[in-house]
Parts: sequence; C-alpha cells; structure tokens
Amino acid sequence: MTGQNRPPTESADGIIAFPPSTERRLRVALRQLDQALAEQREAIAAFRTQLASLSGAVAGLGESAIELRERLGDTAQEAARAKSAAAQLQNTANAMPG
Repeated sequence: MTGQNRPPTESADGIIAFPPSTERRLRVALRQLDQALAEQREAIAAFRTQLASLSGAVAGLGESAIELRERLGDTAQEAARAKSAAAQLQNTANAMPG
C-alpha cells in the first residue's frame, strides 16, 4: 500500500496515527535536508579551521628544521675547531722534552 492508502494505526497509548500525507513527508524531508546541509557547512568550516592550524604547525616545523640544520652546521664547525686545537696541543705536548 502507498502512504495515502494505508489505514490509520493505533499506537500503544491508544492514539490513532494517520499516515502522513505526501506533502507533509516532503516538508519533513526538506527540513531534514536543510539540517543536514547546515551540519555539513559546520563540519566543512571546522575542517578548514583544522587545515589552517595544521598548515601553521607544518610551517613552524619547517622553520624549526631549518634552525636545527643551521645549529648543527655551527656545532660541526665548532667541533672541527676543537679537534684542530686538540691536535695542536697534542703536537705541542709531543714536541716538549719529557
């Protein structure tokens, strides 16, 4: 049977529920669609906010990686200078009469 040809049904409370009309079902469906679209807009806005946050975090990570590379380069130069100074001290110590 279609929605308009169904007989009324009685609920547990004894209230007779008439089948919804096609127009009423359409209105309900449109309200549900509007609600779903509103929820989707909210979800997309939240997703965009999270993407912006992620973009900022990735940019910060990139800057940190550049800074780390520079510090590692500085540390390598300092280690090379220390090694050279240690070699000079060793040569001086070896040249001293013992």
